[in-house]
Amino acid sequence: MQEAIKELQELKEMHQAVIVAHNYQLEEVQQVADYVGDSFYLSKVAAKIQGKVIVFCGVRFMAETAKILAPDKEVLLPEIDAGCPLADMITADDLRKLKAENPGAPVICYINSSIEVKAESDVCCTSANALKVAAALPGKKLIFVPDGNLGDYVAKQLPDKEFVLWPGHCYTHAKIKPEDVLAARENHFDAKILIHPECDPAVVGLADFAGSTSQIMRYAETSDAAEFIIGTEMGVLYQMKAKQPEKKFYLLHSGLICPNMKKTRLSSVVAALKDNKYQITVDQAIAKQARRTLERMLELA
Repeated sequence: MQEAIKELQELKEMHQAVIVAHNYQLEEVQQVADYVGDSFYLSKVAAKIQGKVIVFCGVRFMAETAKILAPDKEVLLPEIDAGCPLADMITADDLRKLKAENPGAPVICYINSSIEVKAESDVCCTSANALKVAAALPGKKLIFVPDGNLGDYVAKQLPDKEFVLWPGHCYTHAKIKPEDVLAARENHFDAKILIHPECDPAVVGLADFAGSTSQIMRYAETSDAAEFIIGTEMGVLYQMKAKQPEKKFYLLHSGLICPNMKKTRLSSVVAALKDNKYQITVDQAIAKQARRTLERMLELA
């Protein structure tokens, strides 16, 4: 592993590259990344990043977002087939039909979406800023796509607005059932239960705290509690345990593993820079529209 890390450092310097990684990536990938965080943080990084090459350790929609926000940079996705089933649950045609059925309603699209869907939307959001973005939009009616669970979570906090939700969901977070939360509470009575809002509303309702990966991590850092049950993808445990070794963290469900996020390995990152793969390209006309939704998100949030 040390030889691979040394080679990666040499390749980074040679190509003036920066490595960014999502919180759900493998430990070996997070260890070599220059920036690690959730989608909102990495979006801000991509918009201002230095260097000529961005190696994005995540899934395709994230690498596309980086390319949209940093069009002058070369963006590499180490594993080209690392996709997102949630993002695939809605198409641009689906959204156009939904807009026609709800004329005049602003569209918020979760960042877990294709570039084409972003281009058809008014503003993008992440789980970290969805509430702030929705609250800032005018009017009483909003369309929220594609994650219905996240949309429900936001809608409950904005009762004066009517939300039109698309029935999309994250397969990984959908594995958590209310009975899993109740069992975890019994086994660890004093632990705080922290849940991602992509989970089923019935699950979110049983949490001590619901938030994005970065918000969950921040809650644990600032809480006086000594034990935490984490209801999101297992990748977040790496940094939580490293930063707070005195606290105990338990994964709420053993199935909280995103197979697409786990495709990227240290060897994948090295190969990406060595062989210049896989380059992310986007249609410029569509990217221009999608960039507008992302920039508006950064303005509002």
